Amino acid sequence: QVQLVESGGGLVQPGGSLRLSCAASGSIRSINTVGWYRQAPGKQRELVALSNSGGAPNYADSVKGRFTVSRDNTKNTVYLQMNSLKPEDTAVYYCNADVRTTPWYTLRNYWGQGTQVTVSS
Repeated sequence: QVQLVESGGGLVQPGGSLRLSCAASGSIRSINTVGWYRQAPGKQRELVALSNSGGAPNYADSVKGRFTVSRDNTKNTVYLQMNSLKPEDTAVYYCNADVRTTPWYTLRNYWGQGTQVTVSS
């Protein structure tokens, strides 16, 4: 079994920054694609950033130039650096990962529990 745990959310003023972490633990062989999603109240969950294991990240237009996703494969952790935050970035942020698990290299998809980000003055 694999667990994804997000952290780093909180309350920040407009223009501020936060760094979210998504730490994976458990029966991991490798972590393939990781996505950061967010869901605001009354809205559908949307993809914010996508990190493939070997390619350049992709970002939603609404966060391009402000958010950056990075990975530390030695720690099985993916980060989302969020700068120039706006009130419309307020949402619960989730990470989602395709993970190859031990011992049979089975590819499975996992979600974290989410972390709240609130941008307000």
